[in-house]
Amino acid sequence: MGMPNSPRPLVIRFGRLGDTVLLQPLLHKLQQRYGAPCDLFAIGGWPAELYADQPEVAEVSVLQSPRRPLLFSRERWRAIGWLRQRRDAPVYVCEPRPRALLRIQSTLQLAGVPAAHRAYLADTPLLENEHWVDHLLRFGDCTPPAFRGRCDDLVVDPGAAPQLRVDAAAQADCERWLHARGLHDRPLVLLQPANKRTLRWNGVRAVADDDKAWPLQQWAALAWTILETLPSARVLLCGCPREAGHLESIRAIADSEAVISVADELPLGRLKALLARAHSMVSVDTGPAHLAAALGCPLVVMFGGASPAHWAPRAAPGGVVTVLGGPPHSTRVDDCTVQQVADAWRNLLPLPTRMRWQAVA
Repeated sequence: MGMPNSPRPLVIRFGRLGDTVLLQPLLHKLQQRYGAPCDLFAIGGWPAELYADQPEVAEVSVLQSPRRPLLFSRERWRAIGWLRQRRDAPVYVCEPRPRALLRIQSTLQLAGVPAAHRAYLADTPLLENEHWVDHLLRFGDCTPPAFRGRCDDLVVDPGAAPQLRVDAAAQADCERWLHARGLHDRPLVLLQPANKRTLRWNGVRAVADDDKAWPLQQWAALAWTILETLPSARVLLCGCPREAGHLESIRAIADSEAVISVADELPLGRLKALLARAHSMVSVDTGPAHLAAALGCPLVVMFGGASPAHWAPRAAPGGVVTVLGGPPHSTRVDDCTVQQVADAWRNLLPLPTRMRWQAVA
């Protein structure tokens, strides 16, 4: 498959965690078309760990500060050097935001990547009610002009749900952590209350100001309901370290030893491993929800103003995703009642107590 001595396809996306998870089916498709794994050029601290042990990804290069002026950015000059080594590759630019796209185009020009080697997602318009993964897969059927007739079209659909694996090192780390925490023999239900807009520079954004926010009291009430239904469970409040105070407020309201905040204890590799063996997750519409779905963790996800038709997490084989809210039904997460969320979570049951690891090839 692919052309003799094919260069590895290069995929570029300056997105957040969920955006980067949603790239996986496209990466897999391009691997099949060109007969070689992809290189990924992205931003943030998560892409390399996210795609550890994924056969469709060869190398990952990231920018931590993509907006820093080129003159003062050593990492951008390093990235230009990395891209220059790949200037003979087919390049798939998956960035939809105009300002980020301009930065990417100028970087590719400085790296000497010919225009005929590039394909842009912006030239493949999103269809009405089309899911973002399907949009990316349609884009994956495109071929940069210089490579037309030199790579394969696919006869078999590669699948339209992200699927991620957990590498052995992350599994071992998570197992040690669970034993140290006394959680290794418990059903674990994960709650993800925060999203990228939850915290501002001066504290927690008011619920009325955030369409993805659910009141603290309702998260605590959901935790009580979960523990009534599954008394042996432990409810883990998940988030990034800067969200620790927000999660502690929920834990304090819940006032139960079975409700535990772990915001300071979940680097991405450990979170992946935890999701791969957790009983289930309830989340607002945010990156970790997409990660949970891609790892087969049964999931209830609450939507605000964003359209689930475009952005709902898609369940990997063996998983299940239930979506609540979102247009056209509602535009705020706080329209969801505790009863509705609890019923949706119960409907994920009966599920076996998931204390297994994803198979690692």
